[in-house]
Amino acid sequence: MRDLAPKIYRQRLVIEGIYTIEITPQRLKDYLKDLSTKLGSTIIFGPIIKNLAGKINSIHEGFEGVLIWAESGVSIYTWKKENFFTIDIYTCKKFNNRTAVKFTKEFFKTKDIVFKSV
Repeated sequence: MRDLAPKIYRQRLVIEGIYTIEITPQRLKDYLKDLSTKLGSTIIFGPIIKNLAGKINSIHEGFEGVLIWAESGVSIYTWKKENFFTIDIYTCKKFNNRTAVKFTKEFFKTKDIVFKSV
C-alpha cells in the first residue's frame, strides 16, 4: 500500500484472544485506562463501554468499548458466548507491541492469544 502521508507516523496492532475472566463494563474501563498508562498514551475522551450490538443480533452479545487518545485511540469488542475479544490499537506514536500483548494476555487471563501488527 502506498503511503499517502509519509510525515505522519502510524502504528496499528490487532490483538484477539479467548478470555477466562468475567467481563464487566468496569473491568473493560480499567483495561483501557491501564493500557493507556502502559503505552504512555494521553486519554482525552472515554472510556465508553456499551452492550448494544447484542440487542440487535444475539451472536454479538458482549461489550463494545472505545477510548480516544491524543495520540489516536483503541477499541475493544467482546463476545460473551465465545469468551472472545478483539482489540484494535491505532496510534500516531510508537509503542511496544510486546508490552501491549503481554499486558492484554495477563489482564484477560487468556487461554489463547494472537496478534498482528498492521
